[in-house]
Amino acid sequence: MEENTSLLSAELDPQDFDGEDKPHSNCAIFGIYDHPQAAVMTYYGLHSQQHRGQEASGICTSEKLQNNKYRFNIHKGHGIALNVFANKNILGNMLKGNSAIGHNRYSTTGGSDSRSNIQPFKVNFKEGHMALSHNGNFTNTKQLRYRLQEEGTIFQTSTDSEIFLHLIAKSKEKELIDKILEAARTVTGAYSIVLLTDDKLFAIRDPYAVRPLSMAKLGSSFVFASETCAFDINNAEYVRDLKAGEVIQIDEEVIKTGEVKTFFIDKKPETKHCIFEYIYFSRPDSTIFGNTVDKVRRKLGKNLSLEKPAPKANIEDKKVVVISVPDSSNTAALGYVTETIKKNPYVKLELGLIRSHYIGRTFIQPGQDNREIKVKSKFNTVKSVLKGRIVVIVDDSIVRGTTAKQLVKLVKEAGPKEIHLRITSPPIISPCYYGMDFPSKEELIANQCEQDLEKIREYLDVDSVEYLSIKKTHESVPQGVNKNGENIGYCDACFSGNYPIPIEEIDKNEFEG
Repeated sequence: MEENTSLLSAELDPQDFDGEDKPHSNCAIFGIYDHPQAAVMTYYGLHSQQHRGQEASGICTSEKLQNNKYRFNIHKGHGIALNVFANKNILGNMLKGNSAIGHNRYSTTGGSDSRSNIQPFKVNFKEGHMALSHNGNFTNTKQLRYRLQEEGTIFQTSTDSEIFLHLIAKSKEKELIDKILEAARTVTGAYSIVLLTDDKLFAIRDPYAVRPLSMAKLGSSFVFASETCAFDINNAEYVRDLKAGEVIQIDEEVIKTGEVKTFFIDKKPETKHCIFEYIYFSRPDSTIFGNTVDKVRRKLGKNLSLEKPAPKANIEDKKVVVISVPDSSNTAALGYVTETIKKNPYVKLELGLIRSHYIGRTFIQPGQDNREIKVKSKFNTVKSVLKGRIVVIVDDSIVRGTTAKQLVKLVKEAGPKEIHLRITSPPIISPCYYGMDFPSKEELIANQCEQDLEKIREYLDVDSVEYLSIKKTHESVPQGVNKNGENIGYCDACFSGNYPIPIEEIDKNEFEG
């Protein structure tokens, strides 16, 4: 009886900026060496990359003391950077030091509710202090964790990232760079890492360059980040992406000469960039894998229009409108319409969905659908734009299909004549083991509907649904040789099921304590 008379509260998923129908972003990393406002620069770098992880945020600084010793200062907590560093004393007084690393977290392995799993991780070992921020997933975690535990290692977290620190600490190599290279050659999978020691900063990218990692200059300072939008906010000048398998060392000598020290994990690196970074994860104003995301997304939209065009409009009614699902598909929708109007001039782009950026707690009344109220809290329709029209909704992906179904229902309430769904990526059929959080294979709508478009259309209750093919997806992204002289390749395992790096099946909850 009590359930029928009281309000049942439900939290919106704080990571879920774009709905339950999206794979969650992995993480963001940032590092800066030799800047008097290192902590502040790191905070803004994390703030600009907030879309890559909203579970937790943290910053660690290296402070040189008067006796030429070093002290590491760290602050981290659950929530977005704005809230974690809300107290001005944290950045102004607590996080002193001229070098810093930072991390925004979305968990892919390890418990999301444990403070011990929030990065950066800070340790003391025989070489001094060391702190790490990691974006990606190691794919031999189970094997390495078991081996290290057999050797007496005591783990403080349930994440794969901690393994890297233990491998460095246990290495028999004499030089620190050799310890790091040995650790990097021991782990497999996807890893973009910034590693801070007392007087050095290392940036590390795996031999497949799965996740993005770039370098910039700010005066004499060196800056590293997952996405270049973190450079823009700090007025840092983008220099280049790290090469596949490259380890860059920044120290006082590098600051004096301006010449970075670079090493390589693998003599024959092979790029397998995450293709989903272009489709959904990265901000459109960022440069990743050496190319602007906005340009690629427009091409995805153009190729979708060529392959899966909008319904024809005639001169009399002019009733076909194209709308995006804000914000991640905005530029793809622009590309779709730009190409469509070349042959179908009576189609126009409209703002049919308005997104609220101020989503907090929702309160579910008895009988209300939880997903429905979440969608309505996030989006509202412009009824005058949609009523009586043939509506083409351009979106970047569908995962489970549950939120997409509610979104279609919301659009239907505006009274359109027809609804057609166009997706700027292929159907997702496989989970990711390289740093994205997908549901299980069985939960994916493409598999539930046996990859039958008609069954997906019926489930979503639309007049048509079409996806971009894998072939056209690859034609939309940069090919050939990049500016680093590397042959460009991509991981499309979520669409094809072909994993370029060996994997071991990992239960996300397996190491949670």
